[in-house]
Amino acid sequence: MIDIAKWMAGYEAAWASDDAGDIAALFTEDAEYRTQPYAEPIRGRDAIVAWWIDEDEPSVPTFTWHPVAQQEDTAVIEGRTVYPGADTYRNIWVLRFEGDRCASFTEWWMVEPAPTD
Repeated sequence: MIDIAKWMAGYEAAWASDDAGDIAALFTEDAEYRTQPYAEPIRGRDAIVAWWIDEDEPSVPTFTWHPVAQQEDTAVIEGRTVYPGADTYRNIWVLRFEGDRCASFTEWWMVEPAPTD
């Protein structure tokens, strides 16, 4: 079974570093990454790395997460990403692994409503 805490620590480190090697270490060579459930996937580790590095963040975010479910080679993660001065997102990720690398990453995300006074 995948050590999801270790993989997520690697994900957060790669997110912070934007280092191609850190990102590549997370995914299988033929991985698919979907930014939305029905979006055309980004296919292949090299394409995922290039897309990831090219993404612009609106500010330096904070990220919290916890596992919702995990079984054998699949994990479901719930996360919250706060971009100071911008939007806050709630995320559900479905991750499928081959060994210790992600082979399929699909995210569902939504903007968290701003608090009302």
